[in-house]
Amino acid sequence: MRPTKDLDTTETFWVEGVGLEALWRNDHPHAGEHALLMVGVAGAVWHLEIVDDPAAAAESRPSAEDLLVLYLGESADPQWVDRICAHGGTVVPSRNPYWDQWGVTIKDPDGHLLVLSHRTWGPRTTVTPVPSQRVRGDGVPR
Repeated sequence: MRPTKDLDTTETFWVEGVGLEALWRNDHPHAGEHALLMVGVAGAVWHLEIVDDPAAAAESRPSAEDLLVLYLGESADPQWVDRICAHGGTVVPSRNPYWDQWGVTIKDPDGHLLVLSHRTWGPRTTVTPVPSQRVRGDGVPR
């Protein structure tokens, strides 16, 4: 689970920028819980869970080696990278030159790093940018 200081900004980055789908969002948690957003690819066996917890996000110090790597099997389309940057991302040089050689590194609004690598890894899973679709906590698009 990844904390964020601003769930709306984070959703904009991952959904409208990166192009992942908002699989679930709950803005009305029970007492003691936090709002939650799950983004990913429909039907995949994974998702990224983001919790709206400004205090935890302030304490979180992602390092230059904390990377989420998407192995695309081809270079990221420059228009896609521009779209990600227009929605809160920043292209940054990687601490490890390996990633500059094999992809592009983007800092998200909370300081976490995303690498769009043109290498492949294991069975190929296609990450295709999709139009924005935000969902409410009951799973209904909003």
